Amino acid sequence: MTENPEPELSYEEARAELREIVQALESGGQPLEESLALWQRGEELAGLCQRWLDGARVRLDAAIAATDAADEAPAAANRGKR
Repeated sequence: MTENPEPELSYEEARAELREIVQALESGGQPLEESLALWQRGEELAGLCQRWLDGARVRLDAAIAATDAADEAPAAANRGKR
């Protein structure tokens, strides 16, 4: 397993750094090796942002399911009393 010496960035930090990289690449002027390094870092940051978004989606879906289940429990209990 490869250990990442850099602490994981928050979604906002990763997105801000990715935005800077995109601007740098769009402006051009870097040597090829630097552009490739920027592109690679951008890919890493895009993956990190996607993992954050995927995790948020899972948490949101779980919260919605829990709310729906809580809303259904009293209704089911009331149906049993009739």
